[in-house]
Amino acid sequence: MNGNWLRVSPDELEHARTDLEWAHELATTEKDGESPRWTGTGKAWNGLDFLLDRLGFEDSLVLGAENFVEFPDAEPDSEEMFDFLENLEHDWGYGPPAYLTPTQVAVAASRLAPLTEDDLIRDVDQAELNRAEIYPGTWERPGELLWVAHFLPGVKSFFAAAAKDGDAVICWLD
Repeated sequence: MNGNWLRVSPDELEHARTDLEWAHELATTEKDGESPRWTGTGKAWNGLDFLLDRLGFEDSLVLGAENFVEFPDAEPDSEEMFDFLENLEHDWGYGPPAYLTPTQVAVAASRLAPLTEDDLIRDVDQAELNRAEIYPGTWERPGELLWVAHFLPGVKSFFAAAAKDGDAVICWLD
């Protein structure tokens, strides 16, 4: 399971809202072409999300803040939710994508800018991540927090570029 981000213009975001198939094709093309509009966090997505949440980030930069589709009012691991996800038109991996608006991206970029790798993991007890069942669940190994933290410079650059260009960001797990 890997975290992914795709920078899109406001017009592309509007197009994606009405045509997820088009958005999926765009995301696949940009990811496969290793475009600078795409980046990912690999399996560190959940750890990064946990650490940013711990620092008070209001919107999930990893999972997005806005959904493209309306989810049923069902428990995450329920049969109803599995049926819903299985019947989606477009296979983005682990559920449909979500997004951050250009305003949310700009706020995220400004919050990320002064953050250091040390800030991200300072005073974090790795057992906390195990207790919270954060994927991939290997937090007892030495160096796992440093592994997540090493993604921060790339995340900062990606969000700074997106904010500079007024882009939104589509977020998904595959």
